[in-house]
Amino acid sequence: MQRHFIDIAQLKIQPHQLFNKQWMLITSGDYAKDKFNTMTIGWGAIGTMWSKPFTFVAVRHSRYTFEFMEAYDTYTLTAFPQKYRDALNLLGSRSGRDGDKISAAGLTPEPASAVASPAFKEAEIVIECQKIYADDLNPAHFLDDSIYKHYPNRDFHRIYYGEILKTAVTSEYIA
Repeated sequence: MQRHFIDIAQLKIQPHQLFNKQWMLITSGDYAKDKFNTMTIGWGAIGTMWSKPFTFVAVRHSRYTFEFMEAYDTYTLTAFPQKYRDALNLLGSRSGRDGDKISAAGLTPEPASAVASPAFKEAEIVIECQKIYADDLNPAHFLDDSIYKHYPNRDFHRIYYGEILKTAVTSEYIA
């Protein structure tokens, strides 16, 4: 996939569509050491915080990827063309604890340009992030009771904020 490095201000996306409908992979670890994990996410955001371009992502403590997010300082977010929907379904429904789900999904990890966490050859969007903040959701602060339906087991997410260091996209995502 031919991607171009761009300033984040040039990224042309529909954020809600990207997370809620297209989905993304979050990947953390170290590509060079072949120690990383990925999972499909449908909740997150891209914006500005503390005058920095950032993403935030939500990872449950029970997910294998959580261990990598806690152990490593960086992560990547990657988005894919529709033809990879089955791969993202698989990566969101299987645990990396149980085997090589990335190979089973047919995706090809590759080095990112600015962080240790890998990107994927098939991705049309690669956003490389350095963690800058993390905190667990506190249900005492929920202002909308409908949020609880997402937590029947009270397994609240940890939210990670990451400063965007590099962004590479295919031409249709360049504003």
